[in-house]
Amino acid sequence: MLDGIRVIELGANLAGPVAGEILAHLGADVLKVERPEGDDARGWGPPFWKGTSPGFLAVNANKRSITVDLKDEDAVAGLIGLIGEADVLIQNMRPGSLDTLGLGAETLTKKFPTLVYCSVWAFGRTGPLKLKPGYEPLLQAFSGLMMQNGDEGGPPTRIGTSILDYGTGMWLAIGALAGLVHRAATGKGTIVDASLFETGLAWMKGHYVSFLSSGQMPERHRTGSNRVVPFEAFETSTGPIIVAAGNDRLFVKLAKALGHPEWPGDPRFATNGARVAHKDALIGEIAAIIATRSKGEWIDALEAEGVPCGVINALPEAVATAQAKALGIVQPVPGDDELSLIALPLWFDGARPGIRRAPPTKIGEHDHEVRASKGRWPTAG
Repeated sequence: MLDGIRVIELGANLAGPVAGEILAHLGADVLKVERPEGDDARGWGPPFWKGTSPGFLAVNANKRSITVDLKDEDAVAGLIGLIGEADVLIQNMRPGSLDTLGLGAETLTKKFPTLVYCSVWAFGRTGPLKLKPGYEPLLQAFSGLMMQNGDEGGPPTRIGTSILDYGTGMWLAIGALAGLVHRAATGKGTIVDASLFETGLAWMKGHYVSFLSSGQMPERHRTGSNRVVPFEAFETSTGPIIVAAGNDRLFVKLAKALGHPEWPGDPRFATNGARVAHKDALIGEIAAIIATRSKGEWIDALEAEGVPCGVINALPEAVATAQAKALGIVQPVPGDDELSLIALPLWFDGARPGIRRAPPTKIGEHDHEVRASKGRWPTAG
């Protein structure tokens, strides 16, 4: 899809590399620029896969790694030459650090007017916290995500994956693609900015409108919802299942499967709004019924009535499902018969972009290609 597009990734840790990974999976030639000591994420462990952090491997497939010492003026000059031949630059260095090196957005887009320059910020490109650095846990807390996550009455809880880093990488990749479309139409590049804080607020936008509507903070509902009932996990005699009766029609089907076809006629339960208002009473009754049978029995009974439901998988179970295998989203890595990675969750004309190149396990693994090209854009080896 992006054959011929050249990307410089001055990215470390997670959000910037995620954006670069997306473009690389889509076919772009991505040069990952690392400090001589390498991306910090290489050391995020244990565990390690043959000496490299799983966190690094997960977001750096289909890239080439080169090293540039940003304290070396000649090395920076060589990097600027490479940027001049690139279509997209992605950077998530410490805010303000590139400006002093002549690598800031305003400087490089003036020098190279067709460049799409993409930056990741912690708190955003402007405002009193513009230059403040930050990591995932700090921004989950600052954006309100932690306060909305966890058990009712319990402490604020971090979401168990780097949702802001991954999400910001996605937004940045979308911005880069929009920038390329803009360039194709106008001949001019653009500056794209995204931040973990803005991504967190974007993930909270449904809660924000609820707050505007009611004047009250939405309550935590663990596996459930504060707007749709029933829409959560229930314990069976052999483990939990999720039940998602997302509208009044599905609630009628659920009530029948649970042996209470009269519930939809009860004013407390007749509409979703009524069920939200009487959630404790309804959930208590459903929980008592579901606890009497196994999860397999309930999955069969609920699916027979057309009620959306499912088991709660651990990660090994999720990737081992027949559905995951049919989708082929877990792909082998070229050159390592034992390593597989989660591929891009997109299809084009019935096919998923593949993993063409293993993540660069060695720092500067492709420096020789740059040296051989004498400072020009290296030919992919």
